[in-house]
Amino acid sequence: MNPLRARASLRLAALVALAVMVPSLAGLGLFYLRAREALHANQMALVEADLKGLAAIYDQRRIIALRQAIEFRAAAHPAGGEAFILLAADGARLAGTFAAWPAGLPALAGAIADPRIDRFEHEGAAWLGAARILPGGFALLVARPLAALEATLAGLRGLIGAVALAMVAAGAALGWLAARSVLGRIERVNALADRVAAGELDARLPGPRRRDEFGLLETHVHAMLDRIQNLNRATHHLSDSIAHELRTPLNRMSQRLAGLHAPAPEVEALRAEMRATIRIFDSLLAISRAEADTGQGPGLGPVDLAAVAAEVWELYEPAAEERGLRTAAAITPGLEILGDRTLIAQALSNLIENAVKYCAAGDGLSLTVAPAGDRHVLTVEDTGPGLPADVREAAFDRFTRGARDRDQPGHGLGLALVRAIAARHGARLELPPRPRGLAVAIAFPRLG
Repeated sequence: MNPLRARASLRLAALVALAVMVPSLAGLGLFYLRAREALHANQMALVEADLKGLAAIYDQRRIIALRQAIEFRAAAHPAGGEAFILLAADGARLAGTFAAWPAGLPALAGAIADPRIDRFEHEGAAWLGAARILPGGFALLVARPLAALEATLAGLRGLIGAVALAMVAAGAALGWLAARSVLGRIERVNALADRVAAGELDARLPGPRRRDEFGLLETHVHAMLDRIQNLNRATHHLSDSIAHELRTPLNRMSQRLAGLHAPAPEVEALRAEMRATIRIFDSLLAISRAEADTGQGPGLGPVDLAAVAAEVWELYEPAAEERGLRTAAAITPGLEILGDRTLIAQALSNLIENAVKYCAAGDGLSLTVAPAGDRHVLTVEDTGPGLPADVREAAFDRFTRGARDRDQPGHGLGLALVRAIAARHGARLELPPRPRGLAVAIAFPRLG
């Protein structure tokens, strides 16, 4: 999977998961806080009600009845249940389940006060107690253990945690599925764009299109490609027609010149001009054919790039040395690509011819063919004058020539043909920066 696509999938999945989980987790947290508050409030109300009930018994029937009620309720509740303690004014224990007033409970102040409810620790357990001073100085404490309440809250926290984990997993799964669905549809369009960029103008998305936004996008892309393909076909047809229609009468005119009674130099000059014009049309036709075949598999087969490069170099090296150039070649053998041997040789010939034409004696000319990752790179490099600054950006366009090179023979079609041949093979064409001269690199996809 493309790393960028993977990161996009993770981001989209995370956003969907967060959109589901954050409100849900916030709701669970609020539910827990409300539940804890309600359980504490209920426990406090029970403790306060017990205290008020015992205080009412004291008000109606005094201390003996209160002691009897405490002893009765203490006997009715086993250890660990409801707890009581009643102290006399001098601190003596009169009744209850506690042997002494809990040390963790803050001391009571005042004679008669409203019930004071506190959480305290006693005999290794947590309690919630309500205490008050009865008339006569009697101190009364009613307490309930918090173990059951805390166990309930712990169970509730565990349940909420399990639900939260399940929601996280469900949110992540939902987000991932949503990301896969959305990005999968986008990937279809991206794959089509890659094929079109490689030259397959007739490429289309398979299968029926859904009646949604993505289906509408695919419909628009197909309509755009149909329009581009029709325009491209019309352009190539026009170029071929012009080239063919003009090439034929030029050939006829060249043949008729042989029968004219004119000075030989003038006839030869006309014939040379016509031959040059015919070569222009031949180059335009070659460029059009290469561009028309871009992205098409038929016509291409396994080619040993190193062998083709070695043959072309062997053919042109003597001419380069004759002009006084320093030549060097570094060709790694056995580099196979899927291509057209004739077109590759023609592209390399154009590059070497350009270098020989523009370099002066003493300049260097080198050819390198070497593997680079999933491609085999053919590089022609020289230390000549390089490309003029005014044409570097448009160096591979047709009829592009710098003002500096107007006196040199040529029509600015050599590099245009090289670009068309590179596109025919799905190769990347680059101009690597050099401190001096010109380097042209063609990176062919390796076979297999």
